[in-house]
Amino acid sequence: MSTPLWTWDEVRRAIGGEASGQPPEAFSGVTFDSREVRGGEIFFAIRGVRMDGHAFAAAALGSGAALAVVSRPDDGMRAAGPLLVVEDTLEALRRLGAAARERVAGRVVGVTGSVGKTTTKDMLALALSATGRTHAAKASFNNHWGVPLTLARMPRETDYGIVEMGMNAPGEIADLTALVRPDVAVVTHVAESHIGAFGDLAGIARAKAEIFSGLSAGGAAVINRDAPHYGILEAAARDAGAGEVLSYGTHPDAAIRMLDAASKDDCVCVEAEARGQRLVWRVGMPGAHIALNSLAVVGVALATGADLTAVLHRLADMRAPEGRGTRHRLRVQGGEVLLIDESYNANPASMRAALTALSEASPGPGGRRIAVLGDMLELGERSAELHAGLAEAVEGAGVDALYVSGSMMQHLWDATPPHLRAARVEDPRELPDMLKSDLRAGDVVMIKGSLGSRMMPVARALREMFEPSRKEV
Repeated sequence: MSTPLWTWDEVRRAIGGEASGQPPEAFSGVTFDSREVRGGEIFFAIRGVRMDGHAFAAAALGSGAALAVVSRPDDGMRAAGPLLVVEDTLEALRRLGAAARERVAGRVVGVTGSVGKTTTKDMLALALSATGRTHAAKASFNNHWGVPLTLARMPRETDYGIVEMGMNAPGEIADLTALVRPDVAVVTHVAESHIGAFGDLAGIARAKAEIFSGLSAGGAAVINRDAPHYGILEAAARDAGAGEVLSYGTHPDAAIRMLDAASKDDCVCVEAEARGQRLVWRVGMPGAHIALNSLAVVGVALATGADLTAVLHRLADMRAPEGRGTRHRLRVQGGEVLLIDESYNANPASMRAALTALSEASPGPGGRRIAVLGDMLELGERSAELHAGLAEAVEGAGVDALYVSGSMMQHLWDATPPHLRAARVEDPRELPDMLKSDLRAGDVVMIKGSLGSRMMPVARALREMFEPSRKEV
């Protein structure tokens, strides 16, 4: 018989509250999305910006949830199943997450950064599974509700828990890391993401450095040595009592130094040096930025004492999630088009990384490199400057045709040589038909933009318009 995720006694001790009805002795999962209910879960009725989970509590119980944690019970909920009534459901979820962290004897790794944190989290979950039982969120659950949910779902037998932490304002990482209490804290990069809330890159670096304030006693810091204001990050880690600081990157002083990264259509081969040892491995998705993220995996393996050979071998199985570099070959008249889907989100650093990935992809005979870019959001007063500043990266990537969408991308459009400009639209829904009529065999097309710029539907529409030539590469 498998060990339950939570027992009723554990839940009551962690959360408190007043029980209504007769809950079962054990629970199989935790969720705040009634659509995820399969049977036996604890459903938390979280009040969000757009929706209130209390509206779905009765439905969750009706679908098989074993308990609903609510703050405003009504007759419909009471009739549907057992309740645990608390003052604040989000705080209750945090308490359950804290209890999960407390009971796990394995190592917990916290990951933050302006770019690369989700990919690094996924890499760590995959690679460390070669040496132990790992737990990580399947999505980017990195905010004030996603982090406690990730912890609350962590099985007690976990050997490695990997928790991603994001932020929109100063102080948010400090709050999350106090809950996570990582044994190893990773900072992937410092870039202009959400810069409107921080003023400058130094402000972002200080906010990312908050992750070290939650380090467990003698914990390790793994930091990108190439990140702007690395000194702020290192100083914060040492001030927090880090027992070890492992830097990584291309910088000559990096403890884990990348010597070479050879990107191919479906992978990147990495050569690095760490603690006097030459290491070579392959990551099953392409791009120099992917190679850099994999150096953080080396740092975590060294900090935790994991079997480095096994960890690096497992990275060959890494595949890109949707919108984070996934590659699709689409059948067009006369051959194929390679679609590089980077549409999940964007800031200036990740835009440049995606353009570099486009430059590393070789078009077929007669083919072109095509960039399809949407607005980067939350860049504050420097938004126009940062959009226009991508022009050099566009030219450097060897882009032959540029499509842009959104009001801020007008600044990139104006800064780009006229012979590269293919089309500019305000509404991204106009792009798929334009691209369908323009794409030809041998083309490589890369799509990227912030979530709010709605470039993910553009990528999906293209995949639906063309018959896949073969499964993603």
